[in-house]
Amino acid sequence: MTDKAIRAHFIAGGQYHDIDYARRTILDLLSEHEDLRVSVAPDYSSLHCLADSAFLVTYTCNVLPKTSEVAALKRFLEGGGRWLALHGTNSILAQNEKGRWYAPEDDTGFVELLGSQFAAHPPIAPYEVKRSDQDDPLLKGVSNFVVEGGDELYYMRLFGEIDVLLEAQAQGPAKGFVERDWPEGEAHPVLYRKRVGKGEILYFTLGHRRGHYDMAPLIDYYPHQELGAWEIDPYIEILKRGLSWAKGAPSLQV
Repeated sequence: MTDKAIRAHFIAGGQYHDIDYARRTILDLLSEHEDLRVSVAPDYSSLHCLADSAFLVTYTCNVLPKTSEVAALKRFLEGGGRWLALHGTNSILAQNEKGRWYAPEDDTGFVELLGSQFAAHPPIAPYEVKRSDQDDPLLKGVSNFVVEGGDELYYMRLFGEIDVLLEAQAQGPAKGFVERDWPEGEAHPVLYRKRVGKGEILYFTLGHRRGHYDMAPLIDYYPHQELGAWEIDPYIEILKRGLSWAKGAPSLQV
């Protein structure tokens, strides 16, 4: 607790996900910190809010900042800002003439700054998330856990130096994607830290959520609800710690 409110900025927007659910749930978690005041926006045109914000939280899909906005993000981080990036923040999606999904190359510097870009995922199925860093304070008391309920295992392109805290092994071909074939058993980051100047990014790939009406205009009614990791305790615990880390909790810094 401080004698002055801490400001944060939250960007939630995009396609193919239940953004409303994620926005509401994350705002509920942020509201547990009574000294926080949070601004909310659907895209990166709102980055003027970072001028008086201690940290940034993003939950997006197919929301790409302009080159000038990437520069603003970089300045924020280099000056000591923290960025909790969730699930599809690194996702830029398109379909080719055969209807297969692919991840276009980014020429803004955005995914390079983030440290990763979503490329594909295998069919949704349970998978185990394992600790790759046994000492990081964010994971104190957290054991390996199984993700059920319809979350995605991200296969990603990686950029620069990152510190991987949680990982999962590849679960076979990414059906429906241009980048279909991935080495069986290869480890892919689920949670990582990346330092940028005096600041830091914490990227957490879990948190998929899709309801019946979230694939429009491609599909008016999506038959299978995908609840994602929001239904399991380890995800919520790490998400809460991530928010406390972003706020500056000393016990969660390294």
